[in-house]
Amino acid sequence: MNKTKNLIFKSAIKIFSESGYRGATMDDIAANAGLVKGTLYYHFKSKEEIFNFIVEEGLQILQNQVIEVQNINIGPIEKLIKICRIQLTFLYGYTDFFKIVMSQLWGTEHRQNELRHKIRKYINEIEINIRTAMEIGEIKKGDVELIAFQFFGSLCSSAIYESIHIEKINLEDIIESTIKFTLNGLGIDINRYI
Repeated sequence: MNKTKNLIFKSAIKIFSESGYRGATMDDIAANAGLVKGTLYYHFKSKEEIFNFIVEEGLQILQNQVIEVQNINIGPIEKLIKICRIQLTFLYGYTDFFKIVMSQLWGTEHRQNELRHKIRKYINEIEINIRTAMEIGEIKKGDVELIAFQFFGSLCSSAIYESIHIEKINLEDIIESTIKFTLNGLGIDINRYI
């Protein structure tokens, strides 16, 4: 990503998280980035195009880290633990991005449908490990897709907890607690892996 697009990326995340999709304007994004409006329009034709850009770029950061884990020669439970760690660290590091994603998951507009499709693609990576763990008997048989969504959701819940908690929370404590809770929910003896 070039320097200008990186400025737009950071500015758009800030403006969308503060004003919501409807309240955000191209003027606000340009001003926050320290750019003239023409420069913004040179790179993006509309607010929706900027929104799609930040979602694509942000989720790609997360997806790339998960794909790296998928290529490591370890078992599916160890991969799920690493994915927990990656997702929670990402959500805490990009809190404003997370707020934008969560605020746009519901609805029938094109950007919302696209966002759900991208989240689904990410959850497919979780599914792979859950399915493999079931096949080798490390997780009790069940609805793989539902379990993958529940896994993803429990991690998102921890990020919501942190975002509304008044005093600062230790990320490592949250990660450890969430990993234990999530894996115990899958019937996994966490002590074998931590």
